[in-house]
Amino acid sequence: MHDVHLGSVDLNLLVALDALLAERSVTRAAARTGITQSAMSHALARLRTLTEDELLVRGQGGMVPTMRGEALALPVRRALGEIALALAPPPAFDPATAKGKIRIGTSDYGELILLPRLVPRLAREAPGIDLRVLSLLDDLSTPLASGAIDLAIAPLHPDEERSGIYARKLFDERFVCVVRQGHPLADKRLTLARYAAASHALISPRGREGGYVDDALARLGMQRRVAVAVPHFLIAPHLAASSDLLLTLAARIADVLARPLGLAVLATPPELRLEGFTMSIVWHQRTHEAPAQRWLRELIVAEAAAL
Repeated sequence: MHDVHLGSVDLNLLVALDALLAERSVTRAAARTGITQSAMSHALARLRTLTEDELLVRGQGGMVPTMRGEALALPVRRALGEIALALAPPPAFDPATAKGKIRIGTSDYGELILLPRLVPRLAREAPGIDLRVLSLLDDLSTPLASGAIDLAIAPLHPDEERSGIYARKLFDERFVCVVRQGHPLADKRLTLARYAAASHALISPRGREGGYVDDALARLGMQRRVAVAVPHFLIAPHLAASSDLLLTLAARIADVLARPLGLAVLATPPELRLEGFTMSIVWHQRTHEAPAQRWLRELIVAEAAAL
């Protein structure tokens, strides 16, 4: 006997062997599989060469399997059944009975704005789906492509738009400024000069100096002093509440935290022309057609629309 390497085997021969062992007739096996009698005879000859056994021989009343043929019947039938099951279309997705785990990459901004809306609805409509939320750092495409995360909720930067990456807009965000109640600027109009002269806190999720505000100031030939830079959206308002730092942040964060932290919300100086940013849901081609993933993406889009 010799080792069999599946890469060199025509697996259609297994279909022929299954039909031959079931029908015990070349003619009937050919009819069962939709090929000619000559093609089935040729398949039997190849099977005999492959297995080094006759597999089926003439007996009283027709063909009968050899001992090797009998031994192959059940495992071949089982193997073909497993293959057919694996290749069958998946059942229709039912969120009420579905079970699984989906990994979302986002920042604490995404967590605060979307998860309080998403989690209760998920518990009602898909109680068997578990979420795992992971911190999203510098790059979207790599963790999406590798499977480290299944989808991302973040601004999509132009350098991340590449083949295999899908994105859908969730909502636009604008900027406001916050200072503690009692801050010298709390009851004043925030002019450009006052803004540039203040000491600032900066939210820098990717750990980089500068950002939207610094670019806008640079266009006007100005700059600011950033006294403290932090990577998280949610700690920065606490810093503003306990100091004289001025913080420029997303309006939806201010909507949630300004009152509990005692912050005054100020409009940004119009000369800066801060355009804000767009939050998107981003995913990879590998999960594009996955039923659970598609369902969750639509759920996130619906909840974002309600914002």
